Parts: sequence; C-alpha cells; structure tokens
Amino acid sequence: MRRSRVVIAISAAGLALAGCAPSFASDAAGTSIATSGTTASASAAPTSSVIPSPTPTASPSAAHTGPWSVVALGDSVPAGAACGCTPFPQLSAALLAAPGSGEVPTADDAVNGATSADVLDSATTDREVQADVAAADIVEIEIGANDVAYSAACGTTVSCYEPTVPIVEQNVRAIVAEVRTLTAARGALVVLLDYWSVWLGGTYAAAQGQAYVDAAAAVTGQVNAAIRQVAADTGAIYIDVRAAFKGPGYTNDETRFLAPDGDHPNARGHATIAQAVVSAVRATLQGR
Repeated sequence: MRRSRVVIAISAAGLALAGCAPSFASDAAGTSIATSGTTASASAAPTSSVIPSPTPTASPSAAHTGPWSVVALGDSVPAGAACGCTPFPQLSAALLAAPGSGEVPTADDAVNGATSADVLDSATTDREVQADVAAADIVEIEIGANDVAYSAACGTTVSCYEPTVPIVEQNVRAIVAEVRTLTAARGALVVLLDYWSVWLGGTYAAAQGQAYVDAAAAVTGQVNAAIRQVAADTGAIYIDVRAAFKGPGYTNDETRFLAPDGDHPNARGHATIAQAVVSAVRATLQGR
C-alpha cells in the first residue's frame, strides 16, 4: 500500500482559526460536548483506562517545557478523512503544547484504508515511519476497523467477522511492541484508541436496518475489547472513543460527531477524541 505521509506544524495560537479547537458547550439535549477549549465536564468525560506504562529507560515529564512531538499511526480516522478539519492527532499535540511554545510538530502517518497488518508492516519496514516514531513523545494508534469492514459476503452475520478479531489483537500487540522498541530511549507514551463503530454509525447505521445496527455493535464490541486488552497487557493508555461519542452506557446517538459519510468523525468528533487523549495523557503524567 502506498503511504500518504503528512507532517504538519500547527501554530497553537492560530488553531482556533481552523474551526476545530476543542472546548465544551451543550447540545440541544443539555449534554456537555467538546467543541473548543480544554476542560470537559464530569458528565461528558469519556471513559478511558489509564494504565501505567512499564518502566522505560526515560519517560515524558509532566514538566515538559517544549512542544510535544506526536506521531499518529492507523487508518482514515486519525488521517482525518471526510472531515475537512484538523484531525485529532494534531489537535491533541496543540493542546499539550506549553504556552507560547509556538508550532507543534505532528507526523500523521495514518493511511486511508489501512488494516492492522498494513500498520504493522509500516512500523517494522518503513524507515520514515520508524524515524517519526523514534522521535515522538506520544504515539497515538487507532487501527482495526478495516480488518472487519462490512462485506456483502458476511452481511450481518457476526460470527463471520469473529475469526479476524484475534488477528487484529495480535497485530496491534506487535505494533505496540515495535513502538516500544523504537522509543526505548525516550520512553514515549503509547495511546491506543478504539472505535464508536467499526461500520456506519448513528442514524446512518439505523438507515440500514436493526440487524445492521446490532451486528455493528457486536463486532465493534469485539474489536474494542481486543484493543483494550492489548492496552492492559502492554501498559498503553486506552481511550474509549465509543464512550466519548455514545456515553458511558453506549446508548447515545453519536450522529452529531460524524461526517456526512456516516463513517468518519467530523470536526466536533475529532475535537472530542483529542480532548479524551489529552485528559488521559495528563492523568498518566500526574500519576507518575
């Protein structure tokens, strides 16, 4: 797969002009949602598991004085497909930048359509990706949805997708191991993100019928459980994007966070994900 690499330097002061800087406001239902700013209310805080990382040779410090170097690996979600906005890896880097530090270096090495095998291959063979990762303070990884993409052959038969889930877990585990090796000298934080839905979400899923909605929820749950298990086993930070979009009980309609294709986050969605990442990273550093 040909990789489309994007390296972006964002001016933290000018980020609000992009229309994607996160803060919090209330939607029509009164739920606190991320739209711009840095502090979420407790009622809207996404569920995330922050698991202390294994002791590295060095570790990022809460007293970090310069811009955080962030690298994103994964699929079209961290790549920012269908959004026309600043994706969450760049947003999270800007929110973590020290005041007055200026530009925020971010290497978005995510690729539209990538599978977990593709990301593992790039992490182990692509020298540009490896160089980016080796220089990172934080590596954000979101991958697995394309491994279990909806297919006409399987339709809504959940068991048809199940054999692929252990492969996703195995590959994500190997990706984290490679990232740990590449960043051993820096002790970079590894952040694993899951999905609100591995297929269409919100009203876009509902339009496909109840069988589709139920199957999407089931397959998403299995993939997310695999990602969460890898985070627990490897000491990575786990971000429950499903809870950030759908609430702690996964019962809310996430349509407001989705782009018109129903498959990717819009600006509000990316802002919400970025805030979840930043909150979890800060909590991890405070706990050290």
